[in-house]
Amino acid sequence: MQRQSLLLTLPNMPYFCFPESVGHYYDEPEHGVSREAGALNNFNIHYVVSGKGYVELDGVVHELRAGEAVLYFPLQKQRYYSSYEEPWSIRWFHFYGGSGLRDYLMEQGLHKSSLWMLRQTGAWEQMHEELLQEAESYRMLRPVQLSMLAYALLTVFVEQAVVWNRDKGASSGDRIMALLPLMQQEATKPFVLEEWADRLGVTPYYFCKLFKSATKMTPMDFITRSRLQAAKQWLLERREDNIGQIAEEAGYPSVSYFNKRFMVHEGMTPTAYRKLHGVNGRG
Repeated sequence: MQRQSLLLTLPNMPYFCFPESVGHYYDEPEHGVSREAGALNNFNIHYVVSGKGYVELDGVVHELRAGEAVLYFPLQKQRYYSSYEEPWSIRWFHFYGGSGLRDYLMEQGLHKSSLWMLRQTGAWEQMHEELLQEAESYRMLRPVQLSMLAYALLTVFVEQAVVWNRDKGASSGDRIMALLPLMQQEATKPFVLEEWADRLGVTPYYFCKLFKSATKMTPMDFITRSRLQAAKQWLLERREDNIGQIAEEAGYPSVSYFNKRFMVHEGMTPTAYRKLHGVNGRG
């Protein structure tokens, strides 16, 4: 089964990112693509939803499974095909833009590898479906919407993609991601790195390394964001509580340190944040 939408190529690109085509193939065991170098002047993300298939790079065949993808830059040689025994379901996305698009992808390090895996797949698959439906329903009638959805899909990929290495990091990354809801729930309690490392059965050093690889932030960065997120909610909901009470319950016994962290992340004090949202609480 093939769903695909091929769009017009805009000669004078007014958008940062725009789809050239987008599609979803499944139940297609014969699916395969072979393009010589210079044949396709677009970026191409080819993502595996389920099943498996193969990508050839520099004469080496790599097997891709669910949650893994190949990213081609323009004019790059492309060779990939489905497994006949376990046909893949794939979502693909060809896109282009001005010179700023290439610079952006290179700044994010996406030129360093062709093979990637996504830490969390749901958001990318949902955004891809939204783009595909937009292209199927309206074609080129709403180019701004197409550009917005293409950019959103690309940024989700940038946020979630890590270099493909099935032997190292995939299962550990999943274990880190599974811990995040619990870490967020317990963020206002004192943070003890050794205890979280023990839950994963690794050393504190390796826990930090795995955490940074999976989330692109340190464990303490995540705890800080979770605490401030809770504090922002309480600042608006608990109008009668002063700043000191909010700070303490968010995990900051020192009001001055709470104010400092809040200022760094929000660009204003907790009191100013309340006033901005029409709350004149004590504190």
